[in-house]
Amino acid sequence: MMKYPPHPGAIIGEDVIAELGLSVVEAAARLGVSRVTLSRVIHGHAGVSPNLAVRLERAGVGTARAWLAMQSNYDLARELAGRDHDVQSLIA
Repeated sequence: MMKYPPHPGAIIGEDVIAELGLSVVEAAARLGVSRVTLSRVIHGHAGVSPNLAVRLERAGVGTARAWLAMQSNYDLARELAGRDHDVQSLIA
């Protein structure tokens, strides 16, 4: 069975917000995003956008590139495991 990399929202929720003793409401306010936006990311219903990645970096939590790489790795693993891709070679 293939293991997916963790959704970056889970890392934000567990390793950042919880470790700092913040509520989602307080963290969202500090990041300048809505509580709903942050909650959707934390619960895996939305991905880390470039905008949120930059906000996290400017808030002192990792780099934007690292957050976007985590999101990309998560998305790619899901896509590769999720379905067949009926394609034909472009090379003759």
